[in-house]
Amino acid sequence: MPTLAPSDLAFVPFVSVANMMRLIHRIGLREMLVGLAGYIEADFLRWDAFDKTPRIAAHAPEGVIELMPVSDGRCYGFKYVNGHPKNTRTGRQTVTAFGLLAELGNGYPVLLSEMTLLTALRTAATSALVARHLAPKGADTMALIGNGAQSEFQALALQALCGITKLRLYDIDPRATEKVMRNLSGQGFEMIACPSAEAAIVGAHIITTCTADKNHATILSENMVGAGVHLNAIGGDCPGKTELAPAILARADVFVEYPPQTRIEGEIQQMPEDFPVTEIWQVIAGRAPGRRDAAQITLFDGVGFAIEDFSALRYLRDQLPGTDFCEKLDLLADPDDPRDLFGMLARAQ
Repeated sequence: MPTLAPSDLAFVPFVSVANMMRLIHRIGLREMLVGLAGYIEADFLRWDAFDKTPRIAAHAPEGVIELMPVSDGRCYGFKYVNGHPKNTRTGRQTVTAFGLLAELGNGYPVLLSEMTLLTALRTAATSALVARHLAPKGADTMALIGNGAQSEFQALALQALCGITKLRLYDIDPRATEKVMRNLSGQGFEMIACPSAEAAIVGAHIITTCTADKNHATILSENMVGAGVHLNAIGGDCPGKTELAPAILARADVFVEYPPQTRIEGEIQQMPEDFPVTEIWQVIAGRAPGRRDAAQITLFDGVGFAIEDFSALRYLRDQLPGTDFCEKLDLLADPDDPRDLFGMLARAQ
């Protein structure tokens, strides 16, 4: 990461929502999903270089606010993110986020960005990266249960990285499914709106659950999941919020990002503390087996981890040189004499 020139010390590059959308359209959505997956994979391959911790959460009955910090010894990053499922009733997003990347050596921020859109992309890129390693060979059909804000990104990422061409869609709100079908029209998918979750998984090689309600739900019961499928369970991402019957976990080989966090927030919060899981970075690095046979059920208990956001911020920063997709934010005090902050204030009258 290049060091800031002295003349730029007071200013932090800031990527707004408007500039993020401009950048995505310039790069191309599929291309950006593939690029993000590449950065996430690269950072998973150097997993041991990171100083890791479970995210810091403030819970309320209505939702959660979380801080997700991580460092690789050279750079530090964090994301602020909320999760409030009832927000849609008042016209607000369920999830909003922003993030920051800084140089660890001097503590100065080098990037501040919106991360509501970027989180949607990195979540989808992570799901597709994992499915590329765990899904059965020849998978071309995905059941997408929960058709909210994440759905289209998931579909396009699985198309770009895994070759998914058929979508079986279900949501308790038919309007959400109609929205997905409208948004993905002309994107190369064969889409079927299904009357139930059970109908949606028929013939699916990959099952993605992405629901929002903060409760212990049973989106999939044990008898609904047959042999040989891969599940991306990404909706259960905080304490008290799950989507799968525990019996499904008992039958599957379960893969996670960071066990100390997932055991608190993921599907495996329903299981004993010694329930066996495999860290997905180990599969990507060739240190642990992934899919071993055609009949195996693989399950990615994805809650989102700070390294993925760190990767996304790294990717974003590398795309900005030579563009006007950021603005200089006057965020840091920069007195002529670093010891004379008071004097800078006094001269500003």
